[in-house]
Amino acid sequence: MGILRASSVCRLFHVLVLVCALYQILYVGSVAAQTAQLSVDASPQNAQELNHAGAGGLWAELVSNRGFEAGGSNTPSNIDPWLIIGDESNIIVATDRSSCFASNPIALRMEVLCEASGTNACPSGGVGIYNPGYWGMNIERTKVYRATMYIRSSESVELTVSLTSSDGLQNLASHTITGDKEDFVEWTKVEFDLASSGRNTNARLQLTTTKSGIIWFDQVSLMPSDTYMGHGFRKDLASMLANLKPRFLKFPGGNYVMGNYLVNAFRWSETVGPWEERPGHFNDAWAYWTDDGLGFFEFLQLAEDLGACPLWVINDGASLNEEVPSATIAAFVKDVVNGIEFARGDPQTAWGSVRAAMGHPEPFPLFYVSIGNQECFKHYYKDNYVKFYSAIKASYPDIKIISSCDASAISPVNPADLYDVHVYTSSGDMFSKSRMFETTTRNGPKAVVSEYAVTGNDAGRGTLIAALAEAAFLIGLERNSDVVEMASCAPLFVNDNDRRWNPDAIVFNSWQHYGCPNYWMLHFFKDSSGAALHPSTIQLSNYDQLVTSAITWNNSQDGNTYLKIKVVNFGSKAVNLNISVTGLQTDIQTFGSIKTVLTSGWLRDENSFQQPDKVVPAASPITNAGEQMGVVLDSYSLTSFDLLLGSSQGLHSVSGWSLHSSM
Repeated sequence: MGILRASSVCRLFHVLVLVCALYQILYVGSVAAQTAQLSVDASPQNAQELNHAGAGGLWAELVSNRGFEAGGSNTPSNIDPWLIIGDESNIIVATDRSSCFASNPIALRMEVLCEASGTNACPSGGVGIYNPGYWGMNIERTKVYRATMYIRSSESVELTVSLTSSDGLQNLASHTITGDKEDFVEWTKVEFDLASSGRNTNARLQLTTTKSGIIWFDQVSLMPSDTYMGHGFRKDLASMLANLKPRFLKFPGGNYVMGNYLVNAFRWSETVGPWEERPGHFNDAWAYWTDDGLGFFEFLQLAEDLGACPLWVINDGASLNEEVPSATIAAFVKDVVNGIEFARGDPQTAWGSVRAAMGHPEPFPLFYVSIGNQECFKHYYKDNYVKFYSAIKASYPDIKIISSCDASAISPVNPADLYDVHVYTSSGDMFSKSRMFETTTRNGPKAVVSEYAVTGNDAGRGTLIAALAEAAFLIGLERNSDVVEMASCAPLFVNDNDRRWNPDAIVFNSWQHYGCPNYWMLHFFKDSSGAALHPSTIQLSNYDQLVTSAITWNNSQDGNTYLKIKVVNFGSKAVNLNISVTGLQTDIQTFGSIKTVLTSGWLRDENSFQQPDKVVPAASPITNAGEQMGVVLDSYSLTSFDLLLGSSQGLHSVSGWSLHSSM
């Protein structure tokens, strides 16, 4: 999710004046008959788990309910989505509590009643169990998949592990596990690779045999060998996130970390260590089971892989329906301090050693902790907050602590470095909130807009108009970066098979993905990190549908410096205007400047698997780039003008904005 963060180095504001003449149009692309003026003073001295986003999404594990724990601790239990191959006349399966892992004791007992031949012969291909993954497994030709499972049996074993089509008729890869009677008397870990000979986007993993007897299974996993940075993340989805150049990663989320009830809250310490030993938990806020393969360590690792700073939202002893009183909150406080030690502690510390054992002896740069999720209204929040704040600052004084209360509640007795803001509203109101922080006092803690999204009918499943409204809102945050530290849209990912929230930035299934218009909108802000901000004011009567900002930024790939002017036209009128740039210490280059436009033929246009590029940015060279230039703003559009500057233009006054993401 896109986040904007502002860290002030120094800030001297100048005026960006926009005076526009407008006329009514019906479709995007019409040209206004009158001319407007935009002036820029470019003097260098004046310058955020739901929707199966993790399990069955960003985390590349292909097996759903790999440890058979999803049905609960009472046995026999539901093993969904596992199903049997065969019928009850030749196979019986049931869960029991015989696992070798104390933290997740459930295992699956499979009793085979048929034989390889004779009067009680098994069906052709054998009997067994299969797992369809999360609405089908995407198996690609020539790709290698790592299979892992734990097996126990008091008899000899002959088990075939296969990747097949959803009906079992197409065999993509197979491996046979064999062993004598004594080989699997104790729980035994078995690992091997499966190389696929074909492609199927709705495949399954199946375990079959034609040998009678009893076999127990536990922790059955299938992971692609090719994951993002080799750390277990689905490569295509993580790459889409990386393309936004996020500077912060907020995790593990809001309601997800709380749970409807504390028994189902995200507990960081139960999500670290060997994946086989993680108990998993029921995500009751969004009604699905997660094995917690994507745990606290993996969130920190993903932030590092993206070059982003982690922002940890802690469980502060509150769920959506419960609250721990202050008299008994101490254990929760200690748990959070331990979590910070896991992330940042020396390898010789108790929890730092756990991180080091997981292959990361260096500490993670955790410098942001959010205490709770919009819980200021809860009875014990303020008293509990002070206990968390004091304990964290005592051990880690450099950590910035984010309060769920607004600025008015922050005081010397209830201190905070930052305060949390959530904004969910219609597109029209979101556009108007581009001015939300203009009257905010310039003293005191900054805001963290940790969740924002256009919702309601005009949001659809991700419309152009919603993206434009959010763009205007982000420009407003950019213009007020002296009082806003960061922001993240919510949510970032959604599995199309399990939509719990609309809209979302990135939509996917087992084998496809696309960005919604708001995902592409975020690309207009990804170069803001370390940019020099030139704030703008718009002077225009009878048309208040324009929001604009100007920055100068350095391209790290080619070393060039650009002046970027962004303009949202949220109205139905096209604008023809002249841009006048003053204060530059070097010329705007004749060649190398780019105009990028996000618009479409209808304000409620959306992207889809069938039309993933219906609403995407279109870039074109600016042929008349200069300090004086005429441009056209389409109706209902976001336009950026990246003007290439000569090498002598520097960034002396930096507003440290940067894109961020929220899980």
